Amino acid sequence: MLIDATAVPADRGGVGRYVDSLVAALDADGARITVVCQPRDARLYDQLAPRSRVVPTVQSTATRTARLTWEQTTLPMMARRLAADVVHSPHYTMPLASPAASVVTLHDATFFTDAVLHSSVKARFFRAWTVTALRRASLCVVPSVATANELAKVTRVEAADLEIIEHGVDVERFHSPTPEEVRAARDAIGLGRTPYVAFLGALEPRKNVPALIRGFARAVLDRPDPPALVLAGQPGWDTQVEKALDAVPHRLRVIRAGYLPFDTLAGFLGGSELVAYPSLGEGFGLPVLEAMACGACVLTTRRLSLPEVGGDAVAYCGVGAGDVAAALTELLDDPSRRANLAAAAQRRAKEFTWATSAERHREAYAKAWSRHRRAR
Repeated sequence: MLIDATAVPADRGGVGRYVDSLVAALDADGARITVVCQPRDARLYDQLAPRSRVVPTVQSTATRTARLTWEQTTLPMMARRLAADVVHSPHYTMPLASPAASVVTLHDATFFTDAVLHSSVKARFFRAWTVTALRRASLCVVPSVATANELAKVTRVEAADLEIIEHGVDVERFHSPTPEEVRAARDAIGLGRTPYVAFLGALEPRKNVPALIRGFARAVLDRPDPPALVLAGQPGWDTQVEKALDAVPHRLRVIRAGYLPFDTLAGFLGGSELVAYPSLGEGFGLPVLEAMACGACVLTTRRLSLPEVGGDAVAYCGVGAGDVAAALTELLDDPSRRANLAAAAQRRAKEFTWATSAERHREAYAKAWSRHRRAR
């Protein structure tokens, strides 16, 4: 199998964590894989997959145009030279002229169902490539039943024709934090001893951060010692975030922590009073699962795949600021319920492993190869 990791961004958001963890699990499972990556990631994949072949690209793939050009021209030749049976493209796009079987991961359908939550350019790009992958790939992988069902509604694909493979959680990075890890996270943010509500994710419209900010302000305004709200993640492009922040009363503290190093995330999530993630819809919801694995009480929504991840081990709310405020108030007033949810979340998180995901991906690769051979 040849895995194309060149689309992985440097900041290691959800797609990056999916590819990195899958590669490591496949390598640990003894799969024969070649990982093609950007030069900056070669050392990382050498460490993650010590038994596998890691091939950094020679020409630049740093921009989207350069990467797509490389994908359509050089990657097929590389697949032929390396005698790859299967090429796995883990982020929507794929080489159209590859001699190998093709597997494409489609992460969500919101580019169709909620296009306004994305930039217009991004939405058009990923809609086009989703349709192309569904038509041309030997097999398409999706991370949830919700994503399969949504794609079936907006395209001609049957949900049963998609391979549903859930993500896992990296327990090395996401675990119950030690007191030292909690202190390190607090120091990195500059929190001191202040309790806080945590959010982890890009500040983009789909994450519904303005509603979280407004709901948080309503929930804690009259508390004598209100917790802080800490927004960790990439800046994103949600212009409503600044407006919501401007309306927060001065006595309340909202911290934009930005991108946090991976080694602080367990302490950040597990050290919070609760993790709030009122998303308008996810293809899977990896931040929710990662917070659960850290022993956090999690508040999220019932949109799309999130109940598949959270089950009965998280609290749910609507997507409006009033809904968020009511749920936050209830949880902040009930330490016992928060503790019970945190314990249940950690137990449930153990059901999602990258070892299982890697095993299912190997089955998908075999199925794709079989389809490819029959089609020739």
